[in-house]
Amino acid sequence: MVKAKSWVMTKHFDGFPKKSDFGLKVEELPEPKDGEVLLEAVFLSVDPYMRPFSKIYMKEGDVMIGGQVAKVIQSKNPAFPVGSHVVSDSGWRTHTLSDGTGLIPVLPEWPKDVSLSLALGAIGMPGLTAVYGIEEVLGLQKGETLLVNAAAGAVGSVVGQIAKIKGCKVVGSAGSDAKVAYLKELGFDEVFNYKTVGSLEEALRKASPEGYDCFFENVGGPSSDVVLQQMKNFGRIAVCGSISTYNDSQPQTGPYPYFTMIIKELKMEGFLQSRWEHKHHETLKRLLAWVKEGKLQCREHVTKGFDNMPAAFMGMLQGENTGKARGASAGTLFCPRHVHQLVSWFTT
Repeated sequence: MVKAKSWVMTKHFDGFPKKSDFGLKVEELPEPKDGEVLLEAVFLSVDPYMRPFSKIYMKEGDVMIGGQVAKVIQSKNPAFPVGSHVVSDSGWRTHTLSDGTGLIPVLPEWPKDVSLSLALGAIGMPGLTAVYGIEEVLGLQKGETLLVNAAAGAVGSVVGQIAKIKGCKVVGSAGSDAKVAYLKELGFDEVFNYKTVGSLEEALRKASPEGYDCFFENVGGPSSDVVLQQMKNFGRIAVCGSISTYNDSQPQTGPYPYFTMIIKELKMEGFLQSRWEHKHHETLKRLLAWVKEGKLQCREHVTKGFDNMPAAFMGMLQGENTGKARGASAGTLFCPRHVHQLVSWFTT
């Protein structure tokens, strides 16, 4: 019998999440039956999507949703031998009993000197989101100019680097001078701190006087209307996130950019990376290759200790992380040289 901890959402979030919205549960899990495996969490991810998805897909008392890298510690399923690692959507749990459904084995060619935590970041869901937003939605071409906001985040930092790999000019917006410095290290052509510029319109025009071919949208809200004014004719916008609105108690109304979109003949498309699930395996291999070649740098924001998962989640929503935010279960904190992406994770 294994004692398993889990964090549940005791109350739907009203505005910004509070510590009192979470509850810690402890239960004993039985031995695996035929076809089942027992997983032990190694790294857990906290991501912005969890805030709006909790309202749509969760009820009070449910275990918090989320991805994790887990180790198989007991197995009666030959597809998942003891000692192997998988990516799962088990949520905020230290241990999970699974029949194998939905478990994704870590790529067999994963190098020993690359942290498995990146399977939740640049070589995981955020990396997949970046690739599909750039290639499938925007159709970004060599020589074009791309703007990405929340550029120091798990998705944004990968978006900018892939755009540079493709030979594009990249402009990034971030919320601190430290994040601006980090993005310049990554090779972004122009970066600004949106919190300190006197005028967002002037900052955008200064960074790219000729305008923008593509916009990778992670933030939403009124700032997006300012960006649309500076898109080139026939510009494309990939709507990945709207983090500025996730904690609103009342939905925002406006701005309404339709006339700008008509005059400039803009194309705007929302998307989820799951649309291209059939491409995941090959795309993950491409992302891993870029990391191994040094073309894709990754920074992670690490919170140690399962008991600190709510704090890691709330800190991520406040923009404390640079790169992917993750948690690490106590005793397995591991940050090798490749780990350099804004990620909040937990290690049990």
